Amino acid sequence: MFLENTVNHKEQFGWIEVICGSMFSGKTEELIRRLKRAQFARQKVEIFKPAVDVRYDDEKVVSHDANEIRSTPVPAAANIPILADGCDVVGIDEAQFFDDEIVRVCNDLANKGVRVIVAGLDMDFKGNPFGPMPYLMATAEYVTKVHAICTKTGNLAQYSYRKAQSDDLVLLGEVEEYEPLSRAAFYKSMLRDKVRQMKVKDAEEVKAKENKSDAKSE
Repeated sequence: MFLENTVNHKEQFGWIEVICGSMFSGKTEELIRRLKRAQFARQKVEIFKPAVDVRYDDEKVVSHDANEIRSTPVPAAANIPILADGCDVVGIDEAQFFDDEIVRVCNDLANKGVRVIVAGLDMDFKGNPFGPMPYLMATAEYVTKVHAICTKTGNLAQYSYRKAQSDDLVLLGEVEEYEPLSRAAFYKSMLRDKVRQMKVKDAEEVKAKENKSDAKSE
């Protein structure tokens, strides 16, 4: 379990904590836990999330287990510094959906003495680094990688496999659209999808040739 760093009052600098992992791994749950501890300590806390994330609530950060905390939805990272003025702790959920400006924003806040806690997916549905998350992880003092349980093997899962038929990078969803998979299960599922797409493509080409032949015979 992550334990808060002891604040050094001689140093006027804060730090960045990143909580990352796949879907259903408990990222938001851990973010909320840390933020509520800070609130209990009577520190001034502000929480932000991208305005695009309205899965559970328009103005709250809500985990898959229905744990929640009040937040401010913002359309872009540039909105955060003004709203975070005077805060001791700033929490940011679903950081992968923010623009690259979020990296500078987090570092500027930390340099001004703010404790910044960021949660987000480290990989997209294809298994590639997601948005600004790699840069946040690189500049953070503390990185916590949490894991889900693979729905196929029961092993630790670090991939978010998309079951829904969509190639959009951003697709909000739950268990109907995604499932957490281990490396082996994810590789097999992606390979199966590729083979299926090849078969569909081949079938479409065969059908097109048949239609062309029928047209010529007429």
